[in-house]
Amino acid sequence: MPPEIIALIDKPWLLFLVLLAGAVFGMTVERLLERANRTKRRAYWERRNARKHGGIGWNSGRFGAEIVPSDEALPIRPVLDAADQLRIVMEADFKARSLLNKPERRLFAHLDRALAEEAPGWRAMGQVSLGEILSSPSKDAYFAINSKRVDILIVDETFRPLHAVEFQGAGHHQGTAAARDAVKKEALRRAGIGYVEIVSGDTPADLRAAVRKLTSQAGAEL
Repeated sequence: MPPEIIALIDKPWLLFLVLLAGAVFGMTVERLLERANRTKRRAYWERRNARKHGGIGWNSGRFGAEIVPSDEALPIRPVLDAADQLRIVMEADFKARSLLNKPERRLFAHLDRALAEEAPGWRAMGQVSLGEILSSPSKDAYFAINSKRVDILIVDETFRPLHAVEFQGAGHHQGTAAARDAVKKEALRRAGIGYVEIVSGDTPADLRAAVRKLTSQAGAEL
């Protein structure tokens, strides 16, 4: 047995210090590697989210003339796990905000009344995520639509999505809004879900006529 090993055995406290130093060194290396991997994963998702959310969009309009930044334009910070999420949430302040802005609320109220009279089995839902109503075998395609929303979704009595209603206000087509709309339209079309645009100059009578047209089309398809 080498004399160095014999010396360590003869001095247990020295052996303990050597083992402790090795353990600390191993833990330090492991943490550095884990931090490097986290940095790489964060950089990957930041690049991916930058491609998905480039530009600023706006939900705005009339039945009024309010311009409100779209949530799709808010920066998305990748969160790695539940512990990170809890820490970030505990350090932040939150406040409740309305699901729909004023023009959207006015549109929703008129649409709700029109559906009750023209299509009693249908109902409206506000700010619905496409990721909740669409699926795809392609992960990239699903990620492209997952965080996008429609202003109002019309569903039937089984909550099957029928038509997306988008409110196009005065400032809607700023930035990359048109490109994002094209993505939503194509995904909805491929899923067999209708797409209806309501512009700021439309009246409640125009909206009622649009609902009547949708119900007549549905009846013709049966």
